[in-house]
Amino acid sequence: MLNYPIPIIVFICLSGMCIGSFLNVCIYRIPDGKSVVYPPSSCPNCGYQIRWYDNIPLLSYLWLKAKCRQCKIPISFRYPMIEVMTGLSALCVLFRFGLGIESLIYFIFTATLIVITFIDIDHQIIPDIISLPGIPIFFLASFWIPTMTWKDSLIGIVSGGGSLWLVAEIYMLIAKKEGMGGGDIKLLAMMGGLIGWKGVLFTIFFSSAIGTFAGLAIVIHTRKNLKLAMPFGPFLAIGAMMYIFWGEKIIRWYLHLLR
Repeated sequence: MLNYPIPIIVFICLSGMCIGSFLNVCIYRIPDGKSVVYPPSSCPNCGYQIRWYDNIPLLSYLWLKAKCRQCKIPISFRYPMIEVMTGLSALCVLFRFGLGIESLIYFIFTATLIVITFIDIDHQIIPDIISLPGIPIFFLASFWIPTMTWKDSLIGIVSGGGSLWLVAEIYMLIAKKEGMGGGDIKLLAMMGGLIGWKGVLFTIFFSSAIGTFAGLAIVIHTRKNLKLAMPFGPFLAIGAMMYIFWGEKIIRWYLHLLR
């Protein structure tokens, strides 16, 4: 899988970074209900319309020394980080699945999860405009995944949304308050459409584990009870990504430990 010509590797990486630049726009505008196409990108501080040469992924950030050309207000490091993250995701998909429709589908999936992750971190919401259309889209996309069947996909949707819905209802009965947001339920249903019921089970287990460790780390660091609500979407996204790239190896390793 690694035996690709350097120009192809560079092209895939740069293309992914360019898409990452667009993902930044989506993360910033979708929660406010704004168009991701118009108007062109501008500085949120002074309103300066960003020229194309100031919008080249990573390079413009370095060239401008992480500041707006007009008002000199610092530009968040998160913008180039997401660009690089998306470029690396494109390469990971290439090396894992090769060139083809399967890679394209998984890259779109990972790009979607990147957008959802950072929106959830910023606003503690998972927009329905992403997750709800994503359910039928990724269900249809699963027909081009060799290891998936339409039954696996359909069961994945039902088990993904249904399992978290059941957890949310039980928590509501016990604690008399909401513990699992509806956005998480719809997100896991969307994921199940592409990764199937096995991927859903893996994602729930893995995301719960890392979410627990993250919560304990926050408690230890702050030395306070964990009263604040933690967005669960990022952990679900990490779990789904782990399943796509390393799920089979992790499952075999875990089953070997149980012997």
